[in-house]
Amino acid sequence: MLFGFINRVSSAASLRGALDVSAARTKAIGDRVAKASLNNGDGFSLAATTAESPNGAQPGPPVDLESEMVSLADEQLRYEATAKLLEKTYSTIRLSLRDR
Repeated sequence: MLFGFINRVSSAASLRGALDVSAARTKAIGDRVAKASLNNGDGFSLAATTAESPNGAQPGPPVDLESEMVSLADEQLRYEATAKLLEKTYSTIRLSLRDR
């Protein structure tokens, strides 16, 4: 098989990149939502000591859970649509190679 064949004949590379970006956005949204329930603290680490920060752990800005959940739903729809497009792209390439 030729190297880079799929990327030259289709938009598979850009679709895979979009899936990676979407997964990173979903992870960031999930992190913000999780930290909102812990007053912007991280549940898996110790609180900041005075050596790390003179005032200890500083709370971040408040998180609007409703807008974060809307963003999460939007990102999920985008991810699923991109995954379907990538699946269709691979299916089209597979079909064109079988017909030869």
